[in-house]
Amino acid sequence: METAPQVFERHAADYDAQRRRLIPPFDAFYGTAVAALDLAAPPLRRVLDLGAGTGMLSARVADAHPTAEVVLLDGSPAMLEQARATLGDRASYVTADLTDPLPAGPWTAIVSALAIHHLDDAAKRDLLVRVHAELGPGGVFVNAEQIAGPTAFFDERYRAWHEQHARAAGSTAQEWEAAVERMRLDRWASVEHQLQWLRDAGFADADCLFKDHRFAVLVARRSG
Repeated sequence: METAPQVFERHAADYDAQRRRLIPPFDAFYGTAVAALDLAAPPLRRVLDLGAGTGMLSARVADAHPTAEVVLLDGSPAMLEQARATLGDRASYVTADLTDPLPAGPWTAIVSALAIHHLDDAAKRDLLVRVHAELGPGGVFVNAEQIAGPTAFFDERYRAWHEQHARAAGSTAQEWEAAVERMRLDRWASVEHQLQWLRDAGFADADCLFKDHRFAVLVARRSG
């Protein structure tokens, strides 16, 4: 079975165009993630993007905070090449998996979009502990994520809603089926579980700032 980096390596070239069609609350989702950086203790000096892919979130961070150092980490070299074409020398790039040691902090912010759900729950929890350790005092972690419903009933409702809105946005049957196949690699967790894991990792302040069915933005701040 292919790993997530191998799958996204194959889809790097057309990933960005698909993402807008496949994320119904696209603008609010990414907009909330960028706005959440204002919760960090100023100034915003260093930002690490985990599972950065083609740089969709990093580009928005760099635009909003042009003086910040932005580092993209991803396991797919092809994805990072797409990001480099967009961001150029406004950022730096690290090829690594989310289970590898993180680039050394302290970071003012660590962000991620639609990446951490590829890990199983134990690996997610381990990553959150390492994220907390690499943030500086007052640093924030922002995770724009695809989530599980709190029950099987809501999971099914979320799935139906997602397909309906993706198709309304122009996603073809072939594109949707390919997305469903990729999502078989996903290991979604509920908002409730993720907030508890953030607190267990040492974050005193953790909340969900945005949620629309299976898309949510979770934020946590390190004390200091």
